[in-house]
Amino acid sequence: MYQKFFCLLFLLSSNLCAEDLVVEVPANPEKGFFFPFFLKVPELTETNYLIVETNNTGKVSDDFDIHLNSARKAILGNSIGPWVSKKLKAPILVPAFPRSEKHWETYTHAFDSDTMLVDSGKLKRIDLQLLAMINEAKSILRTHSVIVNERIVMTGFSASGTFANRFSLLHPESLKVVVAGGLNGILMLPVNSLNEVKLDYPLGLNNFEQVTGKAFAKEKWKALPQFLFMGENDTNDSTKFGDAYSDEEKATIYSSLGESMQPNRWENCQNKYLKHGANAVLKTYENIGHGTDLRIHNDILAFISENI
Repeated sequence: MYQKFFCLLFLLSSNLCAEDLVVEVPANPEKGFFFPFFLKVPELTETNYLIVETNNTGKVSDDFDIHLNSARKAILGNSIGPWVSKKLKAPILVPAFPRSEKHWETYTHAFDSDTMLVDSGKLKRIDLQLLAMINEAKSILRTHSVIVNERIVMTGFSASGTFANRFSLLHPESLKVVVAGGLNGILMLPVNSLNEVKLDYPLGLNNFEQVTGKAFAKEKWKALPQFLFMGENDTNDSTKFGDAYSDEEKATIYSSLGESMQPNRWENCQNKYLKHGANAVLKTYENIGHGTDLRIHNDILAFISENI
């Protein structure tokens, strides 16, 4: 089957070099994923880690092609994961998860509580679907003599950064390194409560076993190298939007972590990570807002290189 895919590898941009080979892998419910994903494989693969960055269309739409085309464009772009993939000559996977306009509260691209609580249909547990996609990508790569490590490098920024942060607590055993930025001053915390306020997913661990069906792997999470960052001029506060957090979650954030995204809430989250033993580099970059620059990308590249 995948011989045919690789025979039909297509160039998706006029700027691509011959070695930039991309394949769209269709949805395969029998293997555990209901949406397609893109896999990019350098012709001369030099790094035996698969990089994964989830898609972030940046808007809602019930036209799936919009999300599919956004994911296709992303894997060829210069966001964190694709940029690192080019530098390390490592394969990269980008899923094409939808983000509905009709069901706008379900913020799939950030893997919010509404998404986690979907109990049926194609959107059920997209984190597990992503793991199934990763397994399929490894199988495809093995078919073509590209062997990657069992654990992946996960990256993300803004909604995909939030997805990566939350995924790191859900599945630390699957990760070698996690990089996440543009985090709205909020990290999922490795605690059940703060100041006697219970923190349910995605704020903390209070209902972790109930919604995931397993215990939090604390020691594996503590050992995971993490690079988490914000720009000091970032004003993109997701608590102001009803798709990211419910009114109840917003009130909990404000009462337990602070209403001001920076510096209060962001510093409180950083302190909680350090207090609970996270193996994390936590940075606030000067002179930048909700974005990245070459300085940040180079720091990320160095961090990943040191930890693989």
